[in-house]
Amino acid sequence: MVQLPYLTPQYLLALTALVLLLYDTISPNSRQNGVLAGIATTGGLLTAAVSAWFLAAGTGLGSYEAFSGALVVDQMSLFFTFIVGSVTTLVVVASYDYVRDEPHIGEYYSLVALAATGMALMGAANSLVTVFVSLELASLPSYALVGYLKTNKGSVEAALKYFLVGALSSAIMVYGISLIYGVTGTLLLDGIGDAVVDLEPGLVGILGLGVLMMTGGFLFKTAAVPFHFWAPDAYEGAPAPISGFISSASKAAGFAVAFRVLLEAFPIDVIGTTIPWTWLFVIVAAITMTLGNFAAAVQENVKRMLAYSSVGHAGYVLIGLAAIGGGTSEADTLVLGAAMMHLLVYGFMNTGAFLFIALAEYWGVGRTFEDYNGLARRAPVASLAMTVFMFSLAGLPVGAGFLSKYFLFAGAIQAGFWWLAAIAAVNSALSLYYYSRVVKAIWIEEPVSEISVDRTPTGIYLAVIGAAVVTVGLLFAFDPVAQWAIDAAAIVL
Repeated sequence: MVQLPYLTPQYLLALTALVLLLYDTISPNSRQNGVLAGIATTGGLLTAAVSAWFLAAGTGLGSYEAFSGALVVDQMSLFFTFIVGSVTTLVVVASYDYVRDEPHIGEYYSLVALAATGMALMGAANSLVTVFVSLELASLPSYALVGYLKTNKGSVEAALKYFLVGALSSAIMVYGISLIYGVTGTLLLDGIGDAVVDLEPGLVGILGLGVLMMTGGFLFKTAAVPFHFWAPDAYEGAPAPISGFISSASKAAGFAVAFRVLLEAFPIDVIGTTIPWTWLFVIVAAITMTLGNFAAAVQENVKRMLAYSSVGHAGYVLIGLAAIGGGTSEADTLVLGAAMMHLLVYGFMNTGAFLFIALAEYWGVGRTFEDYNGLARRAPVASLAMTVFMFSLAGLPVGAGFLSKYFLFAGAIQAGFWWLAAIAAVNSALSLYYYSRVVKAIWIEEPVSEISVDRTPTGIYLAVIGAAVVTVGLLFAFDPVAQWAIDAAAIVL
């Protein structure tokens, strides 16, 4: 058993943010991009490494509470902290080149570390108070990061839209939390779970309204319908590494908190007859994946296409909640674990795709499919990595996205939701069309203009290649990931 404090991964991210702030305070006018990126990378890397160590050592197989039960460390919290640490590492490595000439570099890395701390805490939140506080700790720095390019009108507009929609969803969510507290008298998840068993019939309606409003906050954080419309604009206007950060790490954290709150505080086998929240997610999952994929298919801007495809992937992961309670406990564990597997793989392949866009932006390449024509002739290694990301996101067996989708669809079928798996399979086939457009442009089409790739951004290259290697490597080493995810799902079911 590991003898370090159970919250060590979260402490590491918080310490990284404080060190970055302290360094920037002591030397505010220095432009030590390498030092700042090194500190942030070390923090992200140590967080991922310690989380993986804890998972491998079996620390999360028990449930360890801290701060009077407000936070909990188990297999699920460690699993999602590993995703956050890994994505954070990729993003800050790529940012070394991306923000080199920008002002306020210290603030940039500090905000990334603070947002990552909030996301890691979301996975460990065991009280509705810590759920809300950690969600806001992740959201507020993210708003600022989207608008980091202050001289870019699109970045500022995206940040404003993201902030306004986020503020509205937070208000709705906290009102829902207040209703839940009003009828149950507690904010701890296990306490709510006990209270709803003996709830007076007259209070069921208020509780249902509270759950519905709180779910709105989760749908916003995961960019699911109907709270998805901020995502395309925010992802398009944000610096490309930040687009990858909030579309991967933030989405994973949003799902982590949704899984824990709904399954521990409102177990469907207890309240299924009064608040059938799984059917809400059945409808939302089907609409989200369909709308996201059809919208992605008609985009001409590659970054915006990835944004809508991110909405589609949120729909796939929602199957993990929608199919709960439809079959045996083994089927529930499999489908929820499969959703977690997909989030881990998605963290690498989706972040890598956005970092490839950061690479193209660094070279001054435009954002349309046509602008990417012939890019493979100038940058074959990076283009090969982008090909891996695109086909893995589509579910082809060139990356671990194939296995994560296979387990997800198989889990839905085993739980009795074969028709939801069929909708997901059709959407996945559609996604192959628009992902292939990127591959066709960079490998087959003739360039429409001269592309100069004389400068070699080492950090972005390392991050893109690293994400591609992990995406492919997981295809051959998927067993540990699958086992960690299944164990994490079993903890909360």
